[in-house]
Amino acid sequence: MQSVLILISTVIKLYIWCLILQAILSWLVAFNVINTSNRFIYMVGDFLYRITEPALRPIRAILPNLGGIDLSPIVLILLLSFAQNLLFELLAPMVYG
Repeated sequence: MQSVLILISTVIKLYIWCLILQAILSWLVAFNVINTSNRFIYMVGDFLYRITEPALRPIRAILPNLGGIDLSPIVLILLLSFAQNLLFELLAPMVYG
């Protein structure tokens, strides 16, 4: 059971890093620091978009429009951190006795 708990925690951490990378990459593309005509950059950006957008879309529908500021990654990171802490709080006593 401990291995499952650690695996779920690791997956949540990796997804949080993907959210952070997607946000940074979108800023770099928006400010023309990097160009998506580079095939590698395009592939990385497309991959990050495809894995983060399904979770961010419902949050964007709920949050008010703040112009050019997108707070949905921050909200999702907070929710994932809460879920991770809740997971340890509920399952750790069963695992560690």
